[in-house]
Amino acid sequence: MIEDEIIHWWKDEKGEQHRTILRIESEPVTQNNGFPRDGVVGIRVINTVSATAIKLSPQEALAVSTQLLSVAKDLMNQKRKLWQAHED
Repeated sequence: MIEDEIIHWWKDEKGEQHRTILRIESEPVTQNNGFPRDGVVGIRVINTVSATAIKLSPQEALAVSTQLLSVAKDLMNQKRKLWQAHED
């Protein structure tokens, strides 16, 4: 199941526009031989040239999302500091 897509538009050196899609997918939790099994989180990157994907366990997906959140917060704080220095 497709959970979400983030579409990024960009231009190459010739000025031609291209699209890259980051798609977040999921596969449900299952039961195998009477035992519950983890679901799967899929991350797929699709562009005009190719597509690639990685399947993550819920624990791996949580670790990736935690790291992304940390990096994003740090970058946003750096930008705020630059704006504050710019305004002074």
